[in-house]
Amino acid sequence: MSIKTIAILFASALCSLAVAQPQDSSALQKKLSAYVEKFNADDDELYVNSIPNSEAGKFMLENVPLFECPDEDITATYYFRWWTFRKHVEKTPDGFVVTEFMPKVEWAGKYNTIACPAAHQIREARWLRNGAIAADYARFWKTAKHVRSFSFWYADTVWQLHLARPDEKLLRDLYPALKTNVAAWEKSNLDPENGLFWQRDLADGMELSISGALNARWCGYRPTINSYMYADYAALSKIAEVLGNETDAQLYAAKAENLKKLINGKLWDTDAKFYKVMPKNGYDGRLADVRELHGYTPWYFGIAPKEYADAWKQITLSDGFKSKFGLTTAERRDGRFRLSYIGHECQWNGPVWPFSTSITLTALANFLNDFENRPVDKADYLDALKTYAASHTLTRSDGKKVFWIDECQPPDTGDWITRTRLLSWDKRSVAYKKERGKDYNHSTFADLVITGLVGLRPSAGNSVELNPLAPASWKYFCLEDLEYKNAKISIYWDADGSRYGRGAGLSIFANGKRIARSDRIEKLSTKIPR
Repeated sequence: MSIKTIAILFASALCSLAVAQPQDSSALQKKLSAYVEKFNADDDELYVNSIPNSEAGKFMLENVPLFECPDEDITATYYFRWWTFRKHVEKTPDGFVVTEFMPKVEWAGKYNTIACPAAHQIREARWLRNGAIAADYARFWKTAKHVRSFSFWYADTVWQLHLARPDEKLLRDLYPALKTNVAAWEKSNLDPENGLFWQRDLADGMELSISGALNARWCGYRPTINSYMYADYAALSKIAEVLGNETDAQLYAAKAENLKKLINGKLWDTDAKFYKVMPKNGYDGRLADVRELHGYTPWYFGIAPKEYADAWKQITLSDGFKSKFGLTTAERRDGRFRLSYIGHECQWNGPVWPFSTSITLTALANFLNDFENRPVDKADYLDALKTYAASHTLTRSDGKKVFWIDECQPPDTGDWITRTRLLSWDKRSVAYKKERGKDYNHSTFADLVITGLVGLRPSAGNSVELNPLAPASWKYFCLEDLEYKNAKISIYWDADGSRYGRGAGLSIFANGKRIARSDRIEKLSTKIPR
């Protein structure tokens, strides 16, 4: 039984909760509660942070924007990922933090936090109605000693949080630490000879990658770290402008522009039409001879020019990155592509990995929003998102298939490689033996639905920018009661007006009043009334 079958059967049961049309918020809330009841019933709650399963329904009803669409895989996974995200929210003496693993792992820092997924976690948390969760966690990294233990686009993350939930006080509080953080990266990882940042693939969260394994120390001038530093420079410039510091604004804007030119000039392979790693030791500026999924990172931050659009063809090719269970971390046509059940349990030289999938789908949504005459379209976004959603399954030992998120998967079978590996290691600690990767919180999903599929594009000022990537064939979708720019925003697509009772077409509501509409699914831009 596939996840689609599970979701459809479950949706049929849910229909009895909302037989009356048009649907209202109470019907959507009942659906959410029914999903939570199912997730709780199927769960072996091994570890508990601040919000146990018994309180999951209350937390989600109070915090999660309501969502539905005709695709049950996507709808169910949207709520499943919020259900798992809730597990990782921890109230501490330093405010809220968000963890990656439920059991404690030895490479984590204070409160079991890890910098590697922090940007993804804050991008998700910004959509919860309790704004303190994202704000506290952003503030936590100001003094965290392990803030640079992994690559982490900290300043950009704070800026993206501000776009969704404007907070000049938070910007002012964090700005000195954000500057210090960037300066520390410049001191430790900037090569003054070529102007690029280098990083070990392990510290990039991408250990044993094909490009990294080219040299003994696995160091390289990677599209990832350089894109992150560009983004932090650009964000610092924007934050400085908000704070009235024109000198800093110009300084960081210039640094961003210079690094952008270097990324596009030195890390782009004109023959392969792809961003690649330049190995650090002894390769004289030559690029690694492999396409890896992290090569899409520049589009995540708006770095790539329109001339580089052909790179996106690779997500549609089976010998590129496309597969049954998602986007592979390396192109499948490469002879070094591996799906290993020996050696290190995490190897980013082939398997599907949610962290990298999240970056790529965010980058794809940006690309589809920013460019015309494209080799891919929104149907490719929907296909990739559906595949990602459908990968969230596990067949238990009793044969029952349940919703699941873990560390990495083979592209054709959907097994959770790391989990299979760790469960066979009899002599490891409880943290390994007892489902280390269960409810893994190292990626986004809700943010991809909100900013990509539904198309709320966070922007500066008092505007609401909407550009849904949902298909024109859909009869309905909605995102309801989302906290955005100090207003309660709801978005409805209702082809004939019968489902939600708010009129036909695409509508944006702010605090209960329609502020924009269209007869079709298209870009909308409007101001929030004050």
